[in-house]
Amino acid sequence: MNTKKNATPLTTRKRFIGGMLAAGAAPTIVPSSVFGANAPSNRITLAGVGVGGIGYSQLQDTRKAGFEVVALCDLDWTYAKRTFDLFPGARLYKDYREMLRTEADKADAIYCGCPDHWHTLVTLAALGAKKHVCCVKPLTRKVDECRAVVAAAKKAGTATQVTACTSNDEASVRLYEILDAGLLGEVTEVAAWSRRPVWPQGMAELPDWEDPIPDGFDWDMWCGPAKRVPFASKWGKHAPYEKLSKEAWCGDAVYHPFNFRGWFEYGAGALGDMGCHRANTIYRALDLKWPTRVEASSSRVSAVAFPLSSIVTYDYATCKYGHPVRLTWYDGGLLPPTPKAAGSYSLPKEGVLYYGTKGVLLFDAMKPLDCKLVFFDKALEAQAAALPRTKPRRKGWIYGEWLEACKGGEAASCNFDFAQYITEFVQLGNLALQTQKPVEFDPAAMKVTNGNDAADALLHSHYENGYKF
Repeated sequence: MNTKKNATPLTTRKRFIGGMLAAGAAPTIVPSSVFGANAPSNRITLAGVGVGGIGYSQLQDTRKAGFEVVALCDLDWTYAKRTFDLFPGARLYKDYREMLRTEADKADAIYCGCPDHWHTLVTLAALGAKKHVCCVKPLTRKVDECRAVVAAAKKAGTATQVTACTSNDEASVRLYEILDAGLLGEVTEVAAWSRRPVWPQGMAELPDWEDPIPDGFDWDMWCGPAKRVPFASKWGKHAPYEKLSKEAWCGDAVYHPFNFRGWFEYGAGALGDMGCHRANTIYRALDLKWPTRVEASSSRVSAVAFPLSSIVTYDYATCKYGHPVRLTWYDGGLLPPTPKAAGSYSLPKEGVLYYGTKGVLLFDAMKPLDCKLVFFDKALEAQAAALPRTKPRRKGWIYGEWLEACKGGEAASCNFDFAQYITEFVQLGNLALQTQKPVEFDPAAMKVTNGNDAADALLHSHYENGYKF
């Protein structure tokens, strides 16, 4: 990986961070059988990159799982202060490259919580340094990036994970057992939906004003490989639409913090945010790979931002059970039709419906850690209750699974090999949204085959400002 400039050494709260070490050096994880309960393998040290946003909560989850956080890196130390305060002993950085060099023999694993357009470079650098890596979903923004990251992970041979939830909780595993038992018959259709976005989306154009860059915030590096645009801080009087409820926004920021998600250059929209969560369980339940065709419809189309609401339809030639499947995604407050069997039941704001030839099942995914199955048919519910539990249950959720894998145990469930499918699910859906034309995709050739040249071009990343991977 090459980036445009060398890093600048920084100071921590307690001391100067020195010692330029080879990026490829990595701690040796010794099997616990050699030393017993206090073996080095029982202590996995972690460094976080992009820690001021979702990293605030997710790094707490890594600590609860058993990781020891030793270093933190963020471009905005004011925004990241609350996370820094949680880990007073962590060494602090503003440049992930400096962190990887200095922490080469101190950090076993890297957490990447950066905005989406930085995922590829940070993850590739961490894998090149032979680190275990957990990346916030979606893994990448483009298909060529995804392929490069998956290949690098295989070469590194380290433990990987993507933060897509609800795949090994009790409700998910029970769903797999119900489907395998044929209680729903043939599941030929699936509907998934989310209330997202909860950030500004649907903007017709980029901001036409420029605000002062806050002290201590490296806006140029925040833009990084994406297009560098003038910094705009708050929407304020510039709110993109009068009808948008700012109360529902995650703050009034234009780009940073968090609201990068609505822009093509920096985020992946509602699909990239919540679609990964829903697809994780769907893909695992039906053993889906790549769709043969993707179509999309949406609210007003923009050249720079994802629409306020959308419907994306994916067609798969086959699934685990040997028949075609159609998966339809809804966001922006749109919902699938309520099944007749549901009667007066109101669909939740987040969820998945599995339509089978013998019944319909709701996977209520509003609370990732407390998912539940809703049966509209009492007879079907009784059959499911009598069904034996045959599949193993895993403990530890996202970060416990990853820790187990870092210690040489079973691979995390959403490791990069598996995450490729849900990442490209997001990417192909967004191609259909951006071009407003169907997308037929050849995964082996990595090519759109139905004459949608605009979509084919968008399979590939376009890095600016001297960055490349």
